[in-house]
Amino acid sequence: MSEHTILEQETIVALATASGNGAIAVIRLSGKDAIVITNQVFRGKDLLKQPSHTLHFGTIRDGQEIIDEVLVSLFVGPNSYTKENVVEISTHNSKYIIERVMSLLIRKGARAAKAGEFTLRAFLNGGMDLSQAEAVADLIASNSAASHQIAMQQM
Repeated sequence: MSEHTILEQETIVALATASGNGAIAVIRLSGKDAIVITNQVFRGKDLLKQPSHTLHFGTIRDGQEIIDEVLVSLFVGPNSYTKENVVEISTHNSKYIIERVMSLLIRKGARAAKAGEFTLRAFLNGGMDLSQAEAVADLIASNSAASHQIAMQQM
């Protein structure tokens, strides 16, 4: 089985925002089961019945325990960054909340993403070419107007 096939079968999850001080954290999932897994822990609208590119308010629960009030963004593949189903969960930026939500999503079937894996999936699924994938890394690392502009031109 090729690595590409393996990637398509697994749903991955990672913190998409930098850890540290701030009001909001974003937890991102990508993969065939991203919406299904999120729907198992989200209370609000049934995410399986919602269109792509929509935002939904509700709670993340572990059984009956409310972990946090959240906003969930849905991107149905192939109309997403990775060309797969993508969910972004905006939580309060508490280390405890982030760890609980991540742990819960992993328990429900996602696995922790490796560094750069979302961009790797975008590349493997035809969402960008190699120079664009490299430009994403350059954009994230940019620390001046000049380096930012160069990275943006390669996107």
